[in-house]
Amino acid sequence: MVLKTVNHSYSYPAKNICTVFFPTEKIKESGEDNIVVETVRNDVGFVVRASVFEKVIEKSVSVKDTDNKSDILCLLLYSVLSSLTGFYPPWGILYGVRPARLMHSLSAKIGESSAERKFINDYSVQEKKTKLTLDVMYSENDIIALSRENSFSLYVSIPFCPTRCSYCSFVSHSIEKTHKLLEPYVELLCTELKRIGEIAKSFSLRLETIYFGGGTPTVLSPKQLSVIFSEIEKDFDLSHLREYTVEAGRPDTVTAEKLDALKSFGIGRISINPQTFNDKVLEAIGRKHTSQMTLDAFFLARSHGFDNINMDLIAGLPLDALPSFKNSVDTAVSLSAESVTVHTLAMKSASYLVTQENPFDFSDRLITSDMVDYSNEKLREHQYHPYYMYRQSKSRGNLENVGWSKPGRDCLYNVFMMDETHSVFAAGAGAVTRLKNQQTSHIERIYNYKYPYEYIKDFDEILKRKQGIIDFLNK
Repeated sequence: MVLKTVNHSYSYPAKNICTVFFPTEKIKESGEDNIVVETVRNDVGFVVRASVFEKVIEKSVSVKDTDNKSDILCLLLYSVLSSLTGFYPPWGILYGVRPARLMHSLSAKIGESSAERKFINDYSVQEKKTKLTLDVMYSENDIIALSRENSFSLYVSIPFCPTRCSYCSFVSHSIEKTHKLLEPYVELLCTELKRIGEIAKSFSLRLETIYFGGGTPTVLSPKQLSVIFSEIEKDFDLSHLREYTVEAGRPDTVTAEKLDALKSFGIGRISINPQTFNDKVLEAIGRKHTSQMTLDAFFLARSHGFDNINMDLIAGLPLDALPSFKNSVDTAVSLSAESVTVHTLAMKSASYLVTQENPFDFSDRLITSDMVDYSNEKLREHQYHPYYMYRQSKSRGNLENVGWSKPGRDCLYNVFMMDETHSVFAAGAGAVTRLKNQQTSHIERIYNYKYPYEYIKDFDEILKRKQGIIDFLNK
């Protein structure tokens, strides 16, 4: 599509609004295309003209000096594209990752009631999404209050999986192809953890949460897992640790021996992620396990004493239908999982194309919206509450990802990470250390190499970059 900006500097927010409606279209600044959007600033205000093939809509709005020009343009653009397509994205003109953080900021400035009205009236956010944002904000605030000035969290990256799922956007590698990297990776990861631990102790930092993500950490053997857990036990002061999470996300990696290893080192929270309880959908997305294997892994974890289990579900997966998704939600609820995280499928390029025969087919987005609505209603009905939320620009239907939990079972790490509450020291390939100055809220990031083979090949550089943590903490 073509997006033209004339006499104004708001191309970035305008581009974001266009992406909400046409998430897989490549946006150009000039040329010819079947989709053309022109935004013009004149002496009175803004004019937006949009065309998709032969259908054209133009609207204008006047602006005052005191108006937020960017928001006014975005609202006009949202109105034009909604009228053009018949699609009304539920989050209005909001395209940020953290709506609850915005709600918190606005509430602090203008009060909660005014912030709520601003979401609905100024940003065109649906009332039910505004209420969801408020609920998440309440839960997040309680968790954020636990953090101290010297608090930090630790993230450990295990970027390997049994197979790669078709929807995956993470740095993750099939162990079928990279099995030989596991041993050297674990050895170097322990060396990096030792260095991070030395730095944390030298600055008397307080470790609040540990999170093993990936990939699928439980692709490692019980011995490899124990080696890493033991290293962490040696290198870090765990006396203040509030939460220890390991993603055992793929049921086909869960064994009694691995669960024993996790339990013996005090891991209290795990994820066993079905994504769906429909075997045909599992096959379509490249998951090499069945729904029964998920159930078996869940009950095996229960028998080993795990009483804080999260389950991930994805709304909008290929071949999934509303009755099937409802069954997945109902199954997770019937298992009494302590938390259920409902994600919305993030669309990849060319997954939706505008064609002249059917340019405004939003049926997949509407079905996905129904899926998300059902999960919200069902989980609330069974005393789950939304405790964290984030959004992705190309999620199907411009919807959200929400973590739901039973009382007292919120994942603290997720909130600390999403809110950017405190520093997160990260180890492993693809890991990003995020450093936060508690006085100024200034944030800096230190990136590890993205891929395991790079991490192993140039590991000395990984250690050198740890000096950046020291420099930041010394400021």
